[in-house]
Amino acid sequence: MRFLVSVIDDKADPGSMDRQPVISEFNERLIADGYWVFAGGLADTDAATVVDNRGDQALFSDGPFVESKEYLAGVWVWEAPDMETAVRLATEASKVCDRKIEVRPFL
Repeated sequence: MRFLVSVIDDKADPGSMDRQPVISEFNERLIADGYWVFAGGLADTDAATVVDNRGDQALFSDGPFVESKEYLAGVWVWEAPDMETAVRLATEASKVCDRKIEVRPFL
């Protein structure tokens, strides 16, 4: 099964900014254990553009699609045998990156 693993940060109470070395170690273990598919950090929400081309004309707006103190700071895509394994890994990931983690299976 594949899982989207979202890293959630909080503008009012952000996670530690010095986590990159331990995140890199965690990523290396994910790769070695065969769970890694993809990962990437995201620019701040101020850099986002929303595109809505459902009508007669495309509409573009600056900023995130929702205003919130919490925001998507990065993602992993993992291959794991089941949700239990993904949640176990996410529990480690939350500690490693000092942020909340959301785990969602792909359909």
